[in-house]
Formats: sequence, structure tokens, C-alpha cells
Amino acid sequence: MKIINKHPLRITCVFIFIFFNFAAHCFSSMAKHTDISGELQNGFRVLTISGTETDLFFTVYRGDYIKFRLHALEENPVLEIPRLEINRKLPFDFSNTPYFKMKKVGLYPFTVGRVQGRIKVIEYSKPHYQALTADEANTFINDNSPFILDVRTNREYSSGHLENSMLIPIQELQQRYTELLQYKNKDIFIYCATGNRSTVAAKILIDKGFTRIYNLRKGLFDWAQKGYPIVR
Repeated sequence: MKIINKHPLRITCVFIFIFFNFAAHCFSSMAKHTDISGELQNGFRVLTISGTETDLFFTVYRGDYIKFRLHALEENPVLEIPRLEINRKLPFDFSNTPYFKMKKVGLYPFTVGRVQGRIKVIEYSKPHYQALTADEANTFINDNSPFILDVRTNREYSSGHLENSMLIPIQELQQRYTELLQYKNKDIFIYCATGNRSTVAAKILIDKGFTRIYNLRKGLFDWAQKGYPIVR
């Protein structure tokens, strides 16, 4: 006996509904692991540990300088990040908490006292942002004459900097970004020593609505090694 399906459209709609719900669930799960953790404060990405978690997962950008804010943990717990050879006691006084630079993309298991977790370091990649090699940057500067922003320290700047650059140390950028508002929709080229602080600076400006940000990928160190000019 041949069975004839009288409702093919209804069955098709059910399958489509199930597929899109499954896809939405997958994308939602992926988003949980790509959301950037913590918040930027004075150039540092602050990650909070309350002591109630059992398995923490943080996602940060390469170049972030991370600091931990501690709540409800034992006194002066030890932070261990084996892959970075970090083993240090963390004070509860946040103003005295050390920072750690996340230089390379990867997954870094860590413990803070009895709390354990992982830090995932990813490359910063957003609209309105482009990372340039020293060779690309030299061509870009010559062809476009962008506003050039140095985010190192005063001492570093005095020892050598790019011609026509303006210094705003990364720790001051969140408070002083209004000084750059005239360049909000113009090319801004950012650099530091190795490309880490400048990546943080790029994110700060893009979050403030700046639309054309360029970053010297490996910093002034690589620029100098390639023989490009530095003002001393």
C-alpha cells in the first residue's frame, strides 16, 4: 500500500524551524567564547575573580595588559600561569596589583589560589582597524600623511619617536581621547614599542567611535630594525 504525504509543506516548515533553532544555539554558544572579558581601565584590562567560580574562562586580546581584581579569596593568593612562567602573590589592594602583558595568541591555563581557569588570547580584528608591518606602514605614512599617535611613556618618547607624532601614554588615553576628536573620521596611525600597547589604544579609540585606525604591528622596535627613520 502506497502512503501519500498530504502535508509536505508543513513537514518542510518543521524541519526549517528545527534547523534554524539548532543554528542559533550553535552561534550563541560560540559567542559566549568570543565575548571579550573584563573592562578597560587606564589602559589595563581588568578581570574580576570573586572566589565563587570553579572554572573561569576569560577571553582577551593580544597586547592586553591584564590585572586581576579579587573578591572573597584567601589573603594574598598566588597567581600561576605556567605557560608564561608567572608565579606571583596578588595583593587585595587593586592599586598595587601587578599587570601582565599578553604577548601571544593562545590558551593559557591559570590558577589563583584555589580558583582555576583559562585565558584565551585572540588577535584584535574589527571594522575600522588594520595592522600594518613596518614596510606597509612606511608606505602608508608617505602616501596618506596620517595623524601619528605614540602611546609609550614620556621617557620612551624622549629616547626616539616617529616624526610629527603626538605622545599620549596608553594609561592616559581613555581620559585624553577628546584631544583627538578632530581626527575621528581621519586616518590615525598608532605605534608603541612592540605593538601591544598600540593594539589596546586602537580598541579604545574604536570604542569611542573613531573610524580609520592603523596599528604598527610589531612596533617601533621592528620599524628601527628595518632601517626606517626615528627622530632623536
